[in-house]
Amino acid sequence: MDAITEYQKWKQQGESLRMQAKQAMETKFRDLLLEAAQIAQEYHRDFGGALKPPASITTFRYKTTAGHKAKKAAAKNVAAKTSTPVDPRIAGLQKRREQIQKKLEAAKTAGKPTRNLDDRLYEVEDELRLAGNAS
Repeated sequence: MDAITEYQKWKQQGESLRMQAKQAMETKFRDLLLEAAQIAQEYHRDFGGALKPPASITTFRYKTTAGHKAKKAAAKNVAAKTSTPVDPRIAGLQKRREQIQKKLEAAKTAGKPTRNLDDRLYEVEDELRLAGNAS
């Protein structure tokens, strides 16, 4: 066997291995992103806030599934039917908090500054805590 034929064979094997590694890395990357998105959704659902990625990662976006929204709406309907009447002031504050949270998520997704929204959210949550203790 001459050197040229051997080299071409080696090059072909290397290209095949390169393609396999590329596909494996892409699959692993997608799997990890899906897992991170699921954790972020669960954290938001359970604790009401967004997880912040490390400073080296500038953006992290995910889309919620339609089924999740339907489940969330159904849970709200059940909670509304079973709960006692809420003070209108508290209901208004909760509505404001939800609106600010939506704006905050949109700003984070767009990569815009969120400090003002964070401050407003803190203020509303503080008012809710005070209103909860007062009643």
